[in-house]
Amino acid sequence: MVTALEFPPLEVGDAGLSALARGVIGSEILKIAGEIRAMKAKGAQICNLTVGDFDPAYFPIPAELCEGTRAALAEGHTNYPPSDGVLVLREALVRFYERELGLKYPIESVLVAGGARPLLYGAYRTLIDPGDVAVYPVPSWNNNHYAYLSGAKAVEIPVSAASNFFPTADDFRPHIGSARLLLVNSPLNPTGTVISKDELGRIAELVLGENRRREAEGLRPVFLVYDQVYWMLTHGEVHHETPVSLVPEVAPYTLLLDALSKSFCATGMRVGWGFMPPAVRRRMADILGHVGAWAPKAEQVATAALLDAPDAMNAFLSGAKAKVKERLDALFAGFSTMQREGLPVDAIAPQGAIYLSARFDWIGKTIRGRTIQTNDEIRKVLLEEAGLAVVPFQAFGLREENGWFRLSVGAVSMDDIQAVFPRLRSLMAG
Repeated sequence: MVTALEFPPLEVGDAGLSALARGVIGSEILKIAGEIRAMKAKGAQICNLTVGDFDPAYFPIPAELCEGTRAALAEGHTNYPPSDGVLVLREALVRFYERELGLKYPIESVLVAGGARPLLYGAYRTLIDPGDVAVYPVPSWNNNHYAYLSGAKAVEIPVSAASNFFPTADDFRPHIGSARLLLVNSPLNPTGTVISKDELGRIAELVLGENRRREAEGLRPVFLVYDQVYWMLTHGEVHHETPVSLVPEVAPYTLLLDALSKSFCATGMRVGWGFMPPAVRRRMADILGHVGAWAPKAEQVATAALLDAPDAMNAFLSGAKAKVKERLDALFAGFSTMQREGLPVDAIAPQGAIYLSARFDWIGKTIRGRTIQTNDEIRKVLLEEAGLAVVPFQAFGLREENGWFRLSVGAVSMDDIQAVFPRLRSLMAG
């Protein structure tokens, strides 16, 4: 006998949940993905530039990583890993950062987790008490959600193309005295831009100076969380820097967050790591251990082997970066041509990550009979009329309706990109 179960409507069931659960905002990108799936099911041709992921058909993971995971599973690495990461991976990470970044951290500074996402959330939970101040730029990835979930007092710094979408030390300065966390991500999701060496150095000096003042007064320090998950994906002459390379004395107040996910096209393998002060690492490991935010053990073992094989690692990165840049360059060239033709579009030349920032200067204009007032209205017109799926910066905390969007290239072919521009030009021509 099968019993059919009945439940109250969602709006009724919602009333019985916690205030935290009722107030949380789900992923805006996942909502957009639902619209795209529905249109594709009806046969629409879509150039999908929404998802910050990789299609394995275009971007497979390194063969060494794939075979290494299979071998680790065959060897019996199917049980729980240590909650802070398997030792062989933590040791490989120390060697990796020393070799590639010139940073020699103690093993006690290294924490492994199920991707970079738990580490960023863990930074909030480890360092923030309710009401503590977290200062971050908008747009930026998930800081608005983690500030809400941790009870932080969010201080948002709107940034624009004029500053390459990064905050400056002068932007942070008015808030440094009350801040508990400053958060910077470079290369930046969603913009694909990279912070300048000089500005990053000034931010690090600001944090160091403030903590020297606080130490003299017996006050809790301010920490700099530096998300560098895309650092191996820089393009052209752009070079990645870390705050602790520029100002080594800031290391006791800095968390570097990183992962296998983006640089090695391995988002589903869920291996991330952080380098941080040992006391912070110890307590964050306890917090993440209670929620089981561990990276799978076999994948950790395979990642260690890959990081200790720099020739194989760099050969893979060279090929993957070339394919990413080919797509970003094609988008940028297409928008640049349209801009030269007088069409209301703009874009920033590729600098890093898998993203291109593009602006559709349509606010207040009429497109196909629709008067546009918001970025989401632009998004819908692009999707419905040109088959171009993009994500507005509002999905990354921005409030201003200014026409800027994230375009992600990890899940599209070159044919998809080339095919969308005639449709887009037709839309703009009316």
